Amino acid sequence: MSVPAIAVKNLVKTFGGSTVLHGIDLEIEQGQVSCVIGPSGSGKSTLLRCMAFLEESTKGTIAVNGEVLGFAENAKGVRERVPTAVNRQIRSQIGMVFQQFNLWPHMTALGNVSEALKTVHKMSRRDAEEQAMAQLVKVGLEGRAGHYPSQLSGGQQQRVAIARALALNPKIMLFDEPTSSLDPELTGEVLNVMRDLAAEGMTMVVVSHEIGFAATVGQQIIFLDHGKVLFTGPPQDVFKRPRNPRLEQFLDTYIDRGASMLL
Repeated sequence: MSVPAIAVKNLVKTFGGSTVLHGIDLEIEQGQVSCVIGPSGSGKSTLLRCMAFLEESTKGTIAVNGEVLGFAENAKGVRERVPTAVNRQIRSQIGMVFQQFNLWPHMTALGNVSEALKTVHKMSRRDAEEQAMAQLVKVGLEGRAGHYPSQLSGGQQQRVAIARALALNPKIMLFDEPTSSLDPELTGEVLNVMRDLAAEGMTMVVVSHEIGFAATVGQQIIFLDHGKVLFTGPPQDVFKRPRNPRLEQFLDTYIDRGASMLL
C-alpha cells in the first residue's frame, strides 16, 4: 500500500465561536482525482485551504505524502507546530488554483508564470522563462505568452494561473472552484486542461459545482454538508445510486439529471 498523497484525520476548524469543519477524516490516494461537492457554505474551500496550510486547523492533523503539515498531535492530543522549514518544504509539493486568477497585472503571461521560479527557486531568467513557456504550451497559451492579463479572457487568465502553479513542479494540485467566475464556454477551456492533468496522473483535489466534470473525471467524490463528510465513494455510487438522503436531495437540486447518463 502506498502512502496517501493527503491524509486528513479528525480535522476541526473554528472561526470565532463557529465551527466550520467537524472532525473530517479523508484520504486522497496518489494519482487520484478527488472532487469535493456540496452546497455553498458547507466548508469545502476551508477544507482545501487547510490542506494547503493557508488556514490553520483548530484540531486534527494533515499529512502530505506521509509528512505532517502544520501541526502534529501527540498521544494526548496536544498540538505542536511543525517547524517552519519543514512546513515550507511540504507546502512546496502543493500547487493551488483559486476562484480568482490573482495574476500580476503589470506582468505578461510569461512573466506571471516565471516570476516565482526566479524569486523563489533562484533560477536564471533564461531558465525560468524556458520552464514557464513549457507550462504555457501545456495549457495551450504559447501564443499568448507576451500578453498582459487585461488582454486575456477569463479562461485564458485561469489557464495562466494553472501554468504558474505547475511551473513549480507540485506533486499535488488543489483547485478551489476554478471555473466559478467563468461563463460556460470559457469554463470548458479550463476543464479541458484539468482533464489533461488527470490523464497524466496528477493527484488533484477539486472543489467544484461542475457536476459533469466530477462524474466523468473524478475517481473519488467527497460530499460535504455543514462541515461534515456525509459520503465518499466512486462517482458511479454517487451519481447512479445515491445512498445518503441529503446527497440525493443535493443532486436533485444541483445536477442536471442527464449528467448521470454520462457514466
